[in-house]
Amino acid sequence: MGYPNFVGEDIEKWMEQFHFSTAIKIRFSETDAYGHVNNVSYFTYFEQSRLEYMEHLGIVEQLVNESSDTLVVTANLECHYLNQLHYGQIIHVHVKTVRIGKSSFDLEYVITDQEKEKIAAVGRGTIVHVNRMNNRSEAIPEAIKEKLTRFDMVKS
Repeated sequence: MGYPNFVGEDIEKWMEQFHFSTAIKIRFSETDAYGHVNNVSYFTYFEQSRLEYMEHLGIVEQLVNESSDTLVVTANLECHYLNQLHYGQIIHVHVKTVRIGKSSFDLEYVITDQEKEKIAAVGRGTIVHVNRMNNRSEAIPEAIKEKLTRFDMVKS
């Protein structure tokens, strides 16, 4: 199975563009009857790393605050499975912003196995900034756009 188009032809160059990652130890509850990580768990890894990425940038309070008038939602999320993972392995989930729009931004992910240094999965998704009162998209505050842009050198 090859890499999806968003990765491009030069996997090493693509990997060099990631400036944030978080380590996760795979729990037994995330595995299936065959002993490998269940496909749905990869999305949980993406979520955990996405939130830690936002914490690292200092924007999580503005985007995930229950008392705020706005919130962020995941509009779409995809995962391409490349190698199996198993209980007890330590993985690194890398996250980067690749596009910033008026009310949404796109993230890409890569999950690597720490020991084997293999790519287990790659993914991408769109996060939308939403007004809680009318459930419609709303412009991302400039301060948040600036932090995303500065960290991953993305043009908004």
